[in-house]
Amino acid sequence: MKSFNRISSRIVPLLERDIDTDQIIPARFLKVTTRVGLGEHLFEDLRRNPDGSFRPEFVLNRPEFRGATILLAGDNFGCGSSREHAAWALIGHGFQVVMSTSFADIFYANALKNGILPLVLSTRAFEHLERVSRTGGEISVDLPHRTVAWADGTYTFTIDPFAGLCLQQGTDQLGYILGFEEQIVAYEAGRAAREVS
Repeated sequence: MKSFNRISSRIVPLLERDIDTDQIIPARFLKVTTRVGLGEHLFEDLRRNPDGSFRPEFVLNRPEFRGATILLAGDNFGCGSSREHAAWALIGHGFQVVMSTSFADIFYANALKNGILPLVLSTRAFEHLERVSRTGGEISVDLPHRTVAWADGTYTFTIDPFAGLCLQQGTDQLGYILGFEEQIVAYEAGRAAREVS
């Protein structure tokens, strides 16, 4: 996973409510066991026409949002099934932050465990950032200081401290534990010796 401290980017506005995981990555792309290539199919049925051509009006197909790493999503983002592939597809496309007023619980957990910051906004902050997205402004997300900043405002967010630490270190829970492998091995060796004596 990529470590995360502070990023600056334009905001991609996808403001519809209740975007579910099947819209994020349709079920026909779930036959894979790795993340490879899933980013190409992010929002596949929203991005493409039935003949496979891109819909120029869809936000991810607009040139001004190419390379943006922050998604501003409508309320209840990631509802529906629990597929981890939804987080994989967002990462594969290049997103590091998804902001919304609310997330489905399983999506929220999957995002954190896979290196995406799912940032919960107040309604007022969402309205400010929607305006910033329309004017083409850039924002900065500072994870260590828990702030989102734009030209004329800031917002302070909360995140579970351990989840924030894992994002900053670019690891998941297992990777964090494995970072203490030497200490674990030493403890286990000492415990085994104490049990023998």
